[in-house]
Amino acid sequence: MGKSVTMRKLLALGAAVLMTVAGPVLAQDNPVVVELYTSQGCSSCPPADAFLTKLAAREDVIALALHVDYWDYIGWKDAFADPRYTARQKAYAISAGRRSVYTPQMIVGGQEHVVGNHPKDVGALIRKHAAAPAAVRIEIARQGDRLEIEASTERPLNRPVMVQIVRYLPSARVKIKRGENAGRTLSYSNIVTEWHQIGEWDTRQPLETEGKVTGDAPVVVILQEQHPKGPGAILAAAQLR
Repeated sequence: MGKSVTMRKLLALGAAVLMTVAGPVLAQDNPVVVELYTSQGCSSCPPADAFLTKLAAREDVIALALHVDYWDYIGWKDAFADPRYTARQKAYAISAGRRSVYTPQMIVGGQEHVVGNHPKDVGALIRKHAAAPAAVRIEIARQGDRLEIEASTERPLNRPVMVQIVRYLPSARVKIKRGENAGRTLSYSNIVTEWHQIGEWDTRQPLETEGKVTGDAPVVVILQEQHPKGPGAILAAAQLR
């Protein structure tokens, strides 16, 4: 971050001073990223959507809903669907050696694939990932439209690490008029609206980089291994709500 004031210096000024600046934070210790692949046209998805809402309220979890488009043909076009999220889910499947994708699916920490409406299974995986020692430490801060990102690791990694910025809509209610959920008004949380890779991190050196963010939507930064066939383990993540 060059000559800009680092978060460590800001923290030293005390909480009262921190409240006066535009959002510098220290990342929550080892939050677990949970991605839900869902669709408004899937009759099995509402319980998973409701469960994600509970996860979204937790400080130790970064819960993200990615709406896919492959069920749009059965009668209802998902208002939040994006083919890029379908492609991301398929890349996970290819990387894991799977032949198909489905909804609702949750992916925990970029590694564990689990049915999204099985809360006990998801909860166990979250606890597993939360208990694992963090290989990477990340800090983020926002100053206006500038997002500052710092990260470090004690041991360099063999694979490239993607630096990704995610934005999401915290909540929405949608009246479904056709398809498998026709006649229902459903609530959704943490609906991903943007997912961009802004660079790669060579972990032999500490990461100091910036991204541009506008608007009031929450901001998530995800550092994730890049495998030859698709995304891999999420090494660290932080968010500004």
